[in-house]
Amino acid sequence: MNEKLKEILENSTFEVIEGIYKYAKVAEHPKPEKHFAVVKDSDEITVVTKKENLKDLSIIESNEKDYCLIALNVSIPFYSVGFLAAVSSTIASAGMNILIISTYSKDYVLTKHEDQSKAITALTKLGLKKL
Repeated sequence: MNEKLKEILENSTFEVIEGIYKYAKVAEHPKPEKHFAVVKDSDEITVVTKKENLKDLSIIESNEKDYCLIALNVSIPFYSVGFLAAVSSTIASAGMNILIISTYSKDYVLTKHEDQSKAITALTKLGLKKL
């Protein structure tokens, strides 16, 4: 890992967002204010939401796993070549799968809820500080 990336990682933080999250493919575009993310592309509408909000969706398909949501606060957004690669590689090396959602100012990682402690340990070992 190069020194610039190492410095960026050590100056970045993460926080676990409260709740148990699910993601689902839905038939209709829901009201976005009730959900963490609503993504529509040419093939489908995907919703990431708290478990208790699933009942309000017209679900086509949903993963049965429970997920935790971790916000990554990168110290230098847009200029952090290798940041997400380092995060995903570190978590994969610990035996976990992740889903990544990027917004304009943050990145978010979904891991299985049962792996939350392992994910926190992996991110801390990488150099990120937990808020």
